[in-house]
Parts: sequence; structure tokens; C-alpha cells
Amino acid sequence: MGRLSLPPGQKLWNYAKTAATATVGLQVAAVTAVIAVDERRKRREPPTGEFPHFSPKATAVDNTKITTFMFGHDLYESMLEDINNATKSVYFETYIWKADEIGQKFRDALIAAAERGVATYIIVDVFGNLNQDPRFRYFPKHENLHVLRFPFFNLGRMIGLVRHSGLDHRKLLIVDSTISYIGGYNVGQLYADHWRDTHIRLEGPQSWELENAFIDMWNIHRPRGEERLTDRGTSEWSSELRAVQNLPARLSYPIRSIYLDSVDRASERAWITMGYFIPDRDLQATLIAAAQRGVDVRVLIPEYSNHIVADWAGRPSYEGLLASGVRIFLFEGAMVHSKTLTVDGKWSTVGTANLDALSMRGNYEINVEIYSDSHAELMEKVFELDLTNARELTEKEWERRPFLSRLLESILRPLGIVL
Repeated sequence: MGRLSLPPGQKLWNYAKTAATATVGLQVAAVTAVIAVDERRKRREPPTGEFPHFSPKATAVDNTKITTFMFGHDLYESMLEDINNATKSVYFETYIWKADEIGQKFRDALIAAAERGVATYIIVDVFGNLNQDPRFRYFPKHENLHVLRFPFFNLGRMIGLVRHSGLDHRKLLIVDSTISYIGGYNVGQLYADHWRDTHIRLEGPQSWELENAFIDMWNIHRPRGEERLTDRGTSEWSSELRAVQNLPARLSYPIRSIYLDSVDRASERAWITMGYFIPDRDLQATLIAAAQRGVDVRVLIPEYSNHIVADWAGRPSYEGLLASGVRIFLFEGAMVHSKTLTVDGKWSTVGTANLDALSMRGNYEINVEIYSDSHAELMEKVFELDLTNARELTEKEWERRPFLSRLLESILRPLGIVL
């Protein structure tokens, strides 16, 4: 009896399944390899956690004072002081909140604020804290203390609904409607003294921008039984400062546009600092076009980030960027986690969004756009100081990387769409 042959469609399906299985197997092997190599590197050359930094520096934007922080201890001291001095309201939102000494100080300060009559609202992402003691994100019941533990598992996410996707990657603090903070810093001892990050403090009427952003987030996702917060708006709207939110629940992702538009408008320089840098095709093309028209485009990233797979997924973009004249600098000895961009000494942004798929089209994120020569000048000075702790990756060095590195890059490149 002859062997039965499969229909052409079934053969094609079998080939596709085999190819997909092989691809996933290669990616798993590649991920395992780069993580193992990175672990050996960290044991051999542990990060020093040392880097140059300025003390907090203030500039004025319209009717609001902006203080820039680039060292965690300075930031946490200021945040805790403001929480401890709050008299009306405290809104606190974070992605990672370590259950360590620093984290406990924030927890105690927020509970104490509620106990003295301050309306205290907390949003903390559950996924970002899965490796922490779960009891840490549960708070005593109090009429002034309201907590949203932003969930990772929900029905909408499990069945693929875009409006239910995304993690809460934002970091905000708003006190008494007049003081607000935004930036890349999570909360914990590691970030206090071993990570280089950037946060800003706004004092004045324009804090309403970040307060409204928190209220938007709370009202969309508030726990059952909790009342909506009032969006107060402002009578002192400023064109020099704007908060921009990525809100998956509203299918709104404008932060990618501000990165694209600002670089597209650059005529002299565009200096970028990113913790994770995996530019998509359009972002890469915009950076290349700017460099080719003579703009001084510089990208500062960690030499080795805390997510080594993300580093490798971003590497395939380096060749085209370097060939076009984009300069890439690698921060040494510590994790640089900032998400900043400054253009032409006129415009800058500070926030939570990286140049990667998760930030651009996935997570809840927030950045502030600042149209201010004085603040842009300060951000350029910060960037120049960071460069003293970095080395430049040259096109010649990149061309000489070994074949195995090129192979791993090609295998890991598809992961860039989900990292």
C-alpha cells in the first residue's frame, strides 16, 4: 500500500510550525547565552556605581521653578521632605518600589501623611514588584489612604485587547497641587546611589499638568468602590511646559510623536540619553536623516544595562546610525537609566519613556516637554558631564565585532518588537 501524501496546505503548515519552533529554540539559546556571559562579566568586573553628578540645579520656566536631580539620595531627600510637609493631598505613582530601607521610608511617610489628615493616593505596578515581598504593597485601612495596585493579570490582557495592555511604568509625585515630580527614578536603595538617572521637581502653577495626569490614571483604573478624583485644570496654562501621556486605555501614544517631531525639527544638535534604546524603523530613520543634514546627533546609553537582552536587541540599529554620522556613547561603571532629549538649546524632555517598543506602543508612560533656553542649557551641561563617564563607540570598532556577535544580534533582533 503506497504512502499517503499530505495536501500542499498541510505541508506548508508543517513547514511553518517547524520553522517557528526552530526560531524560538534559537532565540531561547541566544538569550541563555548572552545572560550567562553577562553574569560572568558582572562577577569579573562588578559595576562600581560611581559616576559624576551635579547637585540639584534649578531653572525657571514661566511661573514655575524646575529643579533637576541626577543623584538618587538628593531626590529622595527632597521627595520625603515634601511628603512630610504635605497638608492637603499627596499623589504617588511608581513602577518599582523596593521593600528595602529607602522603600520603607516612603511607605512610612505616605501612611503618616494619611494619618494626619492628608488625602493620600497611591498607584503601584504589581508586575514591577513581583520580586518584592507582596505584603509591602498592602497598606493599613484608613479613610485618607487610597491604593491602586495596578494589575498584571486581567481578562482583557489575557485575550489580547489593546486597551487592557501595558504596565504602569510611570513615576510621579504630586504634593498639595503645587509641587510635582517626574522622571526615571524608581524607589529603592539601588537607585539611590548606584544608578544614574534624571528626575525633575516642579514648584508652581504648572504642577497641575502632572496632577491631572495622575487623576486621569486613577479615574481610568480606580479600584471598585473608590470615587473619581476631580480634574481641576488651570487658569494659568503655559505654552512652555506640557505633560504628554501614553494611555493604552485610550489608545493614545503621543510620546513617540514628540521624539520624532523634535528630532525632525533639529537644526544644530539633538542629544539623547536612554536606559534602553531599541529604535523602530521610523525613529531610526529620523535620527539618520538629522545626522545626514548636519545635526549633531548623540545617543548616550549604558554600556551594559540591567536588561542585557534589550541591549542585544537594540544593537542591529547601530550600523546604520554610525554610518550616517550619529554618535553613540556608552556609559561606564553604572547603569544610566535617564530618559531625556534636548534639541538645539531650546527644547527638552524628561520622563519615563524609553526609545523602545514597550514605551512607545505598550506601557503607560509620561514625559514633560519644556520649551526653555535655560532648562535646555542645563540639560546640555548634564549631558556633557555624563560624557566624561562614557566612551564613544566608533564605526570602525563596530565593524570589527566578531561573527558570533553578529549572529546573536540577528537572532535576537526580532525580540525588539516586544522589548
